[in-house]
Parts: sequence; C-alpha cells; structure tokens
Amino acid sequence: EHEKFGFEIETLCPMNYEQIGELLHSIAERFDWDKVMEGDNIIGLKQGKQSISLEPGGQFELSGAPLETLHQTCAEVNSHLYQVKAVAEEMGIGFLGIGFQPKWGLKDIPIMPKGRYHIMRNYMPKVGTLGLDMMFRTCAVQVNLDFNSEADRIRKFRAGLALQPVATALFG
Repeated sequence: EHEKFGFEIETLCPMNYEQIGELLHSIAERFDWDKVMEGDNIIGLKQGKQSISLEPGGQFELSGAPLETLHQTCAEVNSHLYQVKAVAEEMGIGFLGIGFQPKWGLKDIPIMPKGRYHIMRNYMPKVGTLGLDMMFRTCAVQVNLDFNSEADRIRKFRAGLALQPVATALFG
C-alpha cells in the first residue's frame, strides 16, 4: 500500500471531497479504471487486482496487485504516481508522501463520505487520545509478503529483520 496526502498547490490546504471526486472520475476516464461507489459518492477505483481508495482524511491510497518481484511493484507504483500526477497537476493539486501531517489540525482535514469512517470517528475518542490523529493525519507505506513454505517464511522474515535498521536509518 502506498498512501499520500493531497493538497491545493496554491493554498497548501488539504483537498476537499469535491476535488477528490473530480480527481477519481478523471483518473477513471483517462486511464480506464472502474469506479467504486458508495451511494452517489465515488470512494475509489479498481483496475485488475489493484485499487485506489480513500482513507478517512482524504489520503490517497494505492493497494497494489499481488506481484512476483520488486521490479514489478516499482513499475506499478510508478505508473500509479504518473497517472495521479498527470490529472492532479491540471487541477492545481500536489501530493506529499510523509508519515504524519504536522501542518493541518483535525479541524482542517475534510472527512470522507464513507459510512465506516463516521462510525470510527465516533468510536476512536472513546478508546484513546490519538486515534483521530492516526485516522486523519497519518500516511504509510505497507508491504505484505506471501510465502510458500516454512523455510521461505523464515528466509523472508530474517531478511526483513536484517533490513529494519537500514529502513529506520533511511526513513526514521
């Protein structure tokens, strides 16, 4: 998964849902994605086994298809970023891939019209103090690895553990 914050280039304010809807409709039409709707609201796109979805605060997320190699994953992400950028630039929209949005407070971030986010928004303050910040002000890159045997799982787990200090040094 690859998440990023969208913002108006002129004002540096977060995109509102109307802008996100226009962006999704345009990507669907220009690059042959199928629209995912919830009622009258576009909430994502699908193309083959990959999808684009919205996180609670409008974070744009690519959920990639299951792929065999890192090179295929890189090509998929680069294609996604090209498509998003091609449409977003025409709209005066930019994207920023950072883990936490320090500039916008909760009151500044638009709420996406997805039913489950309404439920989560009411629930989070009941179980902790930072749940809403996590929902609305964070982005992440996530990787899921499959394995075909216990030995393969152990090999991948060990490689992941060995690479964690490198990733922490690069991105921490």
